[in-house]
Amino acid sequence: MRVWGADGALQLDENSFTCRVVLSVVVAFSPPAGVKSYQDFSVPGCNASNSVAVMVPVGPYVDDDLQLETEMLTDVARVYNYCRTYASSNSVANTMRLNVIRFM
Repeated sequence: MRVWGADGALQLDENSFTCRVVLSVVVAFSPPAGVKSYQDFSVPGCNASNSVAVMVPVGPYVDDDLQLETEMLTDVARVYNYCRTYASSNSVANTMRLNVIRFM
């Protein structure tokens, strides 16, 4: 696709860098205290080299809230309720929005 501006100059073509949201879903964790878990979300064609997964709060954010952690795998966005690289991390009961963005 090619897009020209009002002045006739090319603004966007097939060589332009773009990105798009390919998944946007609310993720809720409410496991019993101390239970570490994760949830997988299908995102065909996405992986760590062409996509990113980010969590965004869905309501008021207070100082005590903890972030859910994401990981991009092949065709899957994984959301953890704990910090997977920190062995003594506590689990989190939280609700956030997962956005997966694919670079084009």
